[in-house]
Amino acid sequence: MASNLLSRSVHDLSAAAWFGGSLMGAVGLNGAAAAAKDPKERTRLSTIGWAKWTPVQTGALVAHAVGGIGLTFGNKARLAKQKGAGATTVTKTALTLAGMGLTAYTGVLGAKVGKLAEQGGEGVTEPRPGASEELKKAQKQLKVLQWAVPVVSGTVIVLGAQQGEQQRPSNLVEGIFNRR
Repeated sequence: MASNLLSRSVHDLSAAAWFGGSLMGAVGLNGAAAAAKDPKERTRLSTIGWAKWTPVQTGALVAHAVGGIGLTFGNKARLAKQKGAGATTVTKTALTLAGMGLTAYTGVLGAKVGKLAEQGGEGVTEPRPGASEELKKAQKQLKVLQWAVPVVSGTVIVLGAQQGEQQRPSNLVEGIFNRR
């Protein structure tokens, strides 16, 4: 039980950091940086903020994976026997891996915007007229991904809640003994 408590805590807290940090960055950091008077400062300040968050985000993703592995190992018998539990775990794992890939790609795009920050922007993810095609493309992709990452990480949290519901005593009995 203690190992599940530790694994679940690490898993859930790291997912919360992933979701919350991504959402705060899109709304708070990018929103604040976009209010800078100097267009060059908009992209520069956002890049600095995201770079400071990156080690925390990376740690959260690693901790989330470790916690997930611990939960899977601790629940392997239930996952094999309970109807729907294995499928939820596979779906959540696939979505987590996709979200981690999206998160990593936003870092690549953010570094590109940082490298081109002297061109500035109308906003952090909105290109200025006359900006290079490289910057415009990176900003347009970031505009979508800054919202995709919290959607994906939020969905991972919801699937985690679903897994918790599957462990309720009434669901365990029904799922294990009433398999079709």
